[in-house]
Amino acid sequence: MADAPTALRRHWRRVDSAADGLALDLGLYAVSAVFAAITAATSTLLPHRAWGGVAAVGYLVAAVAVGVQLLLRRRTPASRLVGLPARWAVTGFAWVSAALLPLLWQSIERATGRTDRAQEEVLVVEQAGNRLLEHGTPYLGPDAIAALPPGEQLLGYTPYQPGMAMFGLPRALVDTWWTDARVWFAVGTALALALAVAALRAAPTTARRAQPAASADTAHRRNAALLRGVQAATVLPICALTLATGGDDLPVLALCLLALALAAADRPGRAGLAVGLAGALKLFAWPVALVLIVWGLTRRAGTRVAAGAIGLPVAALIPALLVDHDALTENVLRFPLGHGLVTSPAQSPFPGYLIATGLPAGRLIAAALLVAAGLAIAVRLARRPPRTAVATALICGYGLLVAIALMPTTRFGYLLYPLALLTWAPALHREPDAATVPMPGELSGRTTSA
Repeated sequence: MADAPTALRRHWRRVDSAADGLALDLGLYAVSAVFAAITAATSTLLPHRAWGGVAAVGYLVAAVAVGVQLLLRRRTPASRLVGLPARWAVTGFAWVSAALLPLLWQSIERATGRTDRAQEEVLVVEQAGNRLLEHGTPYLGPDAIAALPPGEQLLGYTPYQPGMAMFGLPRALVDTWWTDARVWFAVGTALALALAVAALRAAPTTARRAQPAASADTAHRRNAALLRGVQAATVLPICALTLATGGDDLPVLALCLLALALAAADRPGRAGLAVGLAGALKLFAWPVALVLIVWGLTRRAGTRVAAGAIGLPVAALIPALLVDHDALTENVLRFPLGHGLVTSPAQSPFPGYLIATGLPAGRLIAAALLVAAGLAIAVRLARRPPRTAVATALICGYGLLVAIALMPTTRFGYLLYPLALLTWAPALHREPDAATVPMPGELSGRTTSA
């Protein structure tokens, strides 16, 4: 009798491969269209409402296209309109219509004077780029923030790593629609994902090494898993909405996915550089960097991974530290930890936030739970380090999911990281059966037998 992880894996495989993947595609686009329509009608955030109005149409058209593909599949199963290339085409259309089109629309409207067409993080990143150009640091010091009017102090903080200011530099040079930080977030995201897909397609699998002519079925399943991973990072509403209205998390996520793809392709040095670039943008990439370093140690390549994974974020921090170390500490440490002049508005009702706000000494309890979870993951890494890119992605995905749930201050949108990482894991298989979805019991690199 199969155990629970094996049964769950087989169930997911049946769902994912039903009608050659078209059934789940239809569900994804249909549910996304409903979500976008509800967002357009009910959201209290004006950029979100504007996104929903455009994205709902794009998702609906994509769902209709998949419906047509399903009908064609019944009549002419061999038609090119129902194969994997056609699914990639619909995915590309969905990303353009649900993410890029609303992004460009809002950027153009903002350039013509609309002040309600960007979330606050866009303004923060662009201001950081302007300060970097003028003062050599993207951060305001605590005294400068305190001197701002109370309603503007929150926007005075830049709770990102120094590299994020690079996306704000175009706006500091030219004030027009194409210098909107979101445009450059999209460019960075698309470039990183394209490199990740190319790395995985070029990487030899075990089947290729053992048998030069790998089976067409294996190649198809591997590419289908890759498509599903790309969908999770692009057309999933939580990602499309974030890119169109704010966007700063998407290049960080895409670089982490690129790092894992390079790890699967046995390029540890390049994997370290990719995750190091992500870490120079945002702290969310640092846990991924640490797990990748442990993966590198299992392959006697820990130094090569660490050189980029640690070296690039440190190199990005040094100039800001030398220019104004108090400003760096205030923005990068004190504010995210809840000790700034104002508190972060990130207050999604996850367990950590509910504990922190609903129990006596709740903030200390939530922090203790978060530390305990971190220690448990550290013990897991020490006892059974990940030996494959798949195991690395799963540890990162589940670890970030637990961290987001337990952080006292967090956002619902942060879930895009674990969702994309966990969906990306099957695409990292280099063994012949690339369509098997790994479960937590396989993190050590061992499979679970029936």
